[in-house]
Amino acid sequence: MKTYSTSEIRNLVIVGNAGSGKTTLCETMLYEGGIIERRGEVESKNTVSDYKEIEHYNKNSVFSTLLYTEYNNHKINFIDAPGLDDFIGGVISSIRVSDTALLLINAQNGMEVGAEIHGRYLKKYNTPMVLVVNQLDHEKANFEKCIETAKEFFGHNVTIVQYPVNSGPGFNTIIDVLTMKMYKFSAGGGKTEILDIPADQLDRANELHHELIEQAAENDEALMELYFEKDTLTEEEARKGITIGLIERGIFPVFCISAKNNIGVGRLMEFIVNTV
Repeated sequence: MKTYSTSEIRNLVIVGNAGSGKTTLCETMLYEGGIIERRGEVESKNTVSDYKEIEHYNKNSVFSTLLYTEYNNHKINFIDAPGLDDFIGGVISSIRVSDTALLLINAQNGMEVGAEIHGRYLKKYNTPMVLVVNQLDHEKANFEKCIETAKEFFGHNVTIVQYPVNSGPGFNTIIDVLTMKMYKFSAGGGKTEILDIPADQLDRANELHHELIEQAAENDEALMELYFEKDTLTEEEARKGITIGLIERGIFPVFCISAKNNIGVGRLMEFIVNTV
């Protein structure tokens, strides 16, 4: 492994309700970074982080596990934290040593009790947070419900960066309103197609892009002046505003994934190394 400078290292904690897919996301991040050659499954009891007998028995994380992966010449250190309330001590200690949190939201249920509890601790310790809607491949996935319940709990700082085109079985396409591109993924982590946004999605994409740019600009006076002058920001300027907003908890960007099928995880990791 190469030697990384401080600017090339990211330190994350992955939190969320039990069953939201944290351990599966960790496994996929390890795979995307080339740390493992084959992804394990919680059901098969062969994942990297849930390796202790009690975790195999419960099919849930009991202990916080420190992992790392590499992506685009960056090192990402991340902690797979327990989701069950019984082990909240492990969650709190993991939050305290991390720079940023990925809070997973189960696409079937929206904000669950565990996610709310973890969200309160993230607020208490002033930890920057990225919201990740997972399991969008499930037949009961409801992205709009996830956004609605997240905004009810966290407020207007919840800001969509991505939304799914075809959530449910067969989910493989998202619209990214930061890059203003459509991403079409191959299940399992194959080739990703980056396409222009189709005409039937442009109105919604433009509306959400404007909301994202406005939210990014609000976090920095110089960016706000640029926004007033041009009525927009470049992608680089928007990223700068998002980074500032994350640090100040002025923005909670929303991403879409299916960790099980490795859909959207690479794009999430790209955002982490470029913006977080």
